[in-house]
Amino acid sequence: MKRNYDNKVIWITGASSGIGAELARQFEQAGARLVLSARNVNGLNELKAKLKHPTKHLVLPLDLAKSETFVGLVSTVINEMGSIDVLVNNGGVSQRANARDTAIEVDREIMEVNYFGPVALTKAALPALKKSCGQLIVISSVAGKFGFHLRSAYSASKHALHGFFESLALEEKDSLCLTMVCPGKINTSISFNALNAKGEASQIIDSNHISGMPVEKCVRIILRAAGREKSEVLMGGKEVLAVYIKRYFPAFFRVLMRKQKPA
Repeated sequence: MKRNYDNKVIWITGASSGIGAELARQFEQAGARLVLSARNVNGLNELKAKLKHPTKHLVLPLDLAKSETFVGLVSTVINEMGSIDVLVNNGGVSQRANARDTAIEVDREIMEVNYFGPVALTKAALPALKKSCGQLIVISSVAGKFGFHLRSAYSASKHALHGFFESLALEEKDSLCLTMVCPGKINTSISFNALNAKGEASQIIDSNHISGMPVEKCVRIILRAAGREKSEVLMGGKEVLAVYIKRYFPAFFRVLMRKQKPA
């Protein structure tokens, strides 16, 4: 079965930049009507203005740390767009800090944005998604498959996404389709906004992200996998191999990871 996104309502969080913005561009090319959400309202409006059919789409500001607003936002989407066919849980924040130095408040903030936010939004949108026999696309990370230097809370939040959404997909298998997406190093500004030990943006772009997979290619892979209703898809460079090394050669994986430089 191949999904058709023509005239479908697709709600994308974290849509103001990076993978989210490119998802918006490519989903529009597939004929979708978009709900564009993030905290950066100016970025959302700029994106909408650059799309080919801006009047078809809705800008809906959203803060993933404010789950008490989600029921109202879902009602707005239903009233304005008529349905929710696909929810793309893309919004989130990364991390660049040693666990020993990171304040517990920062760990909680990362978990609130990366895990509890997507979970709460999904629960609020679930009746509408079930009504349309819809689809969930969850942007996790290869860090959701194994821990890495300077990513303790980030990796934990992504691991948690897998546990929750894989369970939800089993429970709702008759009315809901799930695609978990695990990007590796993608050429976006995610590291610039990553939180340091004090909870401040690092404002440094990692060299390995600059040389990472182009975001356009990453999103093409996501759309192809989602269209085919694949349950999980990984993309990136050699870091993706680490997922399979851990699975089949766990002792070698541990040696390999200890030799990696923090980045």
